Amino acid sequence: MASLPETTRAVELRAYDEQNIAVFPITRTLPALRNGQVMVRMHAASINPSDISFMRGQYGIKKKLPAVPGFEGCGTVIASGGGMLGAYLKGKRVSCAAAMDQDGTYAEYMVTQASTCLPLKSFIPDELGATMIVNPFTAWALVAGIARKEGYHAIVQNAAAGALGRMIYRLAAKLGMEVINIVRRPEQVEELRREGARHILLSDDDGFDRELAALCKKLNARIAFDAVAGEATESLCTAMPPGSRVIVYGGLSGAKCAIQPGLMIFGGQRIEGFWLSRWLAEQGALHTPRL
Repeated sequence: MASLPETTRAVELRAYDEQNIAVFPITRTLPALRNGQVMVRMHAASINPSDISFMRGQYGIKKKLPAVPGFEGCGTVIASGGGMLGAYLKGKRVSCAAAMDQDGTYAEYMVTQASTCLPLKSFIPDELGATMIVNPFTAWALVAGIARKEGYHAIVQNAAAGALGRMIYRLAAKLGMEVINIVRRPEQVEELRREGARHILLSDDDGFDRELAALCKKLNARIAFDAVAGEATESLCTAMPPGSRVIVYGGLSGAKCAIQPGLMIFGGQRIEGFWLSRWLAEQGALHTPRL
């Protein structure tokens, strides 16, 4: 049997910097495999907004530097450190997530927990396999795990033309929910319309706020998913009926969430944050395999 690699080529983050992200090509020693872990030969890795936030030092965790970034990717399991799941995964192509306390997916080889690997069907290309954890799990958590479970029948979302936004409205539509999709550019309106989205608003239109409020009232949309933050948070709170809820899961604007206090005091509007890692932990150890 061929010996396992002891080193890996990777890119290394040496400093958290809000303005200038810099990574450096290096050769790095791989950690020894422990029980419950696997070694993955990486085929592809994605760059999500969460990866950018991490490298800027703005994410929910900070790893000891230098570190290899990258939260998710796709590869083949070449070794197991022990355990039934690791043995089952050996030789299989998987979608995988990095362990929170170890190096990430921007490498030739990665050691991670076997429980963060999902076997892939042969027809799924590597590029898609590298994006099957962060966005799909987030979409499912927001739409099915929160909105549908808590009895909402219509939702509002901004950044609707992004990969995650598209997943959200497709899943919501499949579950029989109405979705108000907010986009920034005219061509995105046409893209979503061709894909079957019904309610699409352009945030730069002169009558945007009025149209959004009217549509929220018509559909009784009382929950919004905010990927933008900044002034967009207040816009959502203002448009929805009193007693509504905005869940902030991203900060694409780079600005602090803005809201008039009266909307919360007198209107009963609520703003809360969502982080997939925390949500999964709250569901319990058996929820992730079912998901």
